[in-house]
Amino acid sequence: MWEYIKKAMLSHLSFSFSATWNWIRAFWRKNGLLTLSMLSVVTGCLLGFLLRVLELTELEKQYFSFPGELLMRMLKMLILPLITSSLMSGLATMDSKACGKMGLITITYYLWTTFMAVTVGIVLVISIHPGAAAQKEEYTVNKVVLSSADALLDLIRNMFPSNLIEASFQQYRTVLVPVVKSSGFPKMPGNSLSFIYFVPDDENPEIQRAVLLEITPSPQMTYRTLPGTSNEMNVLGIVIFSATIGLLLGKMGERGTPLVNVCQCLNEAVMKIVSIAVWYFPFGIVFLIAGKILEMEDPAMIGKKLGLYAITVVTGLVIHGLILLPLLFILITRKNPFTFIQGILQALLIALATSSSSATLPITLKCLLENNGIDRRVARFVLPVGATINMDGTALYEAVAAIFIAQVNEYDLDLGQIITISITATAASIGAAGMVIVLTSVGLPTDDITLIIAVDWALDRLRTMTNVLGDALAAGIIAHVCQKDFAPKPEKQDPMSNTEKLSSAENLLLPPKDHVMEMIVETLSEQTGVNYNICQV
Repeated sequence: MWEYIKKAMLSHLSFSFSATWNWIRAFWRKNGLLTLSMLSVVTGCLLGFLLRVLELTELEKQYFSFPGELLMRMLKMLILPLITSSLMSGLATMDSKACGKMGLITITYYLWTTFMAVTVGIVLVISIHPGAAAQKEEYTVNKVVLSSADALLDLIRNMFPSNLIEASFQQYRTVLVPVVKSSGFPKMPGNSLSFIYFVPDDENPEIQRAVLLEITPSPQMTYRTLPGTSNEMNVLGIVIFSATIGLLLGKMGERGTPLVNVCQCLNEAVMKIVSIAVWYFPFGIVFLIAGKILEMEDPAMIGKKLGLYAITVVTGLVIHGLILLPLLFILITRKNPFTFIQGILQALLIALATSSSSATLPITLKCLLENNGIDRRVARFVLPVGATINMDGTALYEAVAAIFIAQVNEYDLDLGQIITISITATAASIGAAGMVIVLTSVGLPTDDITLIIAVDWALDRLRTMTNVLGDALAAGIIAHVCQKDFAPKPEKQDPMSNTEKLSSAENLLLPPKDHVMEMIVETLSEQTGVNYNICQV
């Protein structure tokens, strides 16, 4: 009897242990990397604040942040080949009519969501009024800032780079060079410009001694604009060039097939590199976040001066990212947005660590293809364009910062100026000098940008998460809206095509994690009948 009970209990325990172990293995395969990334963010924050007690030198901080620097270099290395191959291959294998429709919907959606974000930020900053709690520094540094007209022209120049090789590592940026003008004092012959000062005597202060000083007037300074560069990749110019080449390759038919095949294979090879490199990301995130915390100034002083401003920006980002965008997703797709967001958590964590939408692009593309099953043609177009022009979080941040600076200077904005800020923040969120354009549009001092520099590094990471979230949700919405344009048409295909049968059979056998590497056969158009066969990498 006891032996029977003992065997039953052991078999039950063995079954429970086996079931638990299988559940752990399944969970680790699906969410292991995401779990490590979340733990690395928490570990990086704790490690950074603990090491602040040691008061490390600048050299020690640099050495400590080296693993995080490697993470940034890995991601930036993949931006150029991923953008060019994704856009060229994606647009070349789409029908021109469907491509035009998708492009129009994408641009319209991005502009609309950006304007929504700006509106949320303006309502919050006017309601909370964080400028009342902040104080301006007693001293200001007269720093000459580029005008809004020059900043806008730089943005247009970067859309059409003069050198594609240079565009991969440099942007065009106008520089201001000081020019000394001649003295404005009139020259009078025989008379020198001199002043008499009376200085107390060293021994007897009551005696005033006359001191004659010949004064040279300070020169008048003017600034001249000259062409210059900045050491940043010109993503906007590369996106426009790649999209143009992709559209033209699609119209070339069979002559463009070899180059499209090269782009397809390059894209899949880059994604294979990403799938290998992601296992280094949790280790690099720890040192990247901890290194930024070590470089931060006194947190207590920053919180006292800019705490209310930071709360306003974070509240706006939360409302826009977790309420408005998911609500828009529900209304259009009739699907659960938070299930969709769960699939891109890895990309959001990378955005938090790197504060760069372009650097997060490889991970975002991988998450959408593998976890959310977005059509690769839609993702290849929507994500690179979104990483360049869709800056919801940045537009909200710029609108809040502009009105905050006006509140600090006790400058009352009327309705027309607020509307001007909303329009310029929406349009200027693309460029690097967008903040300058917004401030100068309503006559606010551009020198006061230094007021918010102390918290910019932290808020930059949060608004980058909002930007990446907006890009991913846009891909899901546009894939739903345009699904009929990309749906297969079996009645117009050759029923005896062995290639298509083989492709379908292989697709069924592939596991979900290798979905991004599946063999695809994409038809360019019904008129040309050109098929692009992509090899398995």
